[in-house]
Amino acid sequence: MLTPSAGGLPLSRRKALLTVAVAAAAGSSGLSAFANTQAPVRLVVPFTPGTGIDLIARVIGPKLSERFQRPFIVDNKPGASGNIGTLEVVRSTPDGTTLLVTVNTLVMNTELYPKMGYSPVRDLSAISQTSVGQLVLVTGSQSRITDLKELIGYAQKNPGVLNYGSPGAGTPHHLATELLKSKARISLTHVSYRGTAPALTDLLGGQIDLMFLPIHVALQHIKAGKLRALAISSDTPSPLLPQVPSLRSLNLGDMNVDMWYGLLGPKGLPPEFVRSINEALKNILAQPEVAKAFESQGMTPQHSTPQAFQALIEADARRWGNLIKTQGITAE
Repeated sequence: MLTPSAGGLPLSRRKALLTVAVAAAAGSSGLSAFANTQAPVRLVVPFTPGTGIDLIARVIGPKLSERFQRPFIVDNKPGASGNIGTLEVVRSTPDGTTLLVTVNTLVMNTELYPKMGYSPVRDLSAISQTSVGQLVLVTGSQSRITDLKELIGYAQKNPGVLNYGSPGAGTPHHLATELLKSKARISLTHVSYRGTAPALTDLLGGQIDLMFLPIHVALQHIKAGKLRALAISSDTPSPLLPQVPSLRSLNLGDMNVDMWYGLLGPKGLPPEFVRSINEALKNILAQPEVAKAFESQGMTPQHSTPQAFQALIEADARRWGNLIKTQGITAE
């Protein structure tokens, strides 16, 4: 039985109407009715400080703080290829106080770690992309391979002879090469390292034949003549290396292996909160100083709607999941 009120409406009905009114007011001010507007927002980075993902959080955090007049604090939670920090966000209350700044390894981990306890497609709320980063396929200057078509031709005639390095199994660098292998129907031998630095050292020294590197890591060595650029991961050549062809020039289908970065939250974030953060990011990512900061890590700012970002996550989860299965890739 409903309790009547002096205004002629049941008390429960009055409370419901009050909740709607508060939610509407909060939405108009850009803040969720479900969040404490004074509470700090944690930007969880599931990797160590100093990475590109960490830089994104430390650039956008203060600007979001200024925009919403509440603290946005970077919280590094590294471990298990990003799964530890991501799982913490998945399990958090969807009140807008815990968000995730991450990279496309988020979807690659789905098949690599099937027992990780969450789905990036079903258990997170996409807010916006923040940036993209190009990879460049390179060989050492002493290599017998001088261009992309020569690489494909040599590998077809000499299966398994060429080896390639990566910073570890399941990294974008690794899976980009596996996609090339699958599409071009060639055999290359994977050499896994603990990070980019030792792999780069061996590439420069001629111990391995080729690898994908972030363009900002490879560029100085390409300009110095120590590395030879064979292809860019994007659909079109990079302004930094305009003479280097894209992987699409092989005409093997979708070969775009750019790394994407973005902001997400736990499933169930209030739509008005998602919209307000998305709109704020659109303004922030258009600022010249943000582009300059991102450039130091080889990234270009890129905004998207929540819907477009969710579609990208779902498409990439399918693509990389299928590749990992067909190529028999496992986390080492």
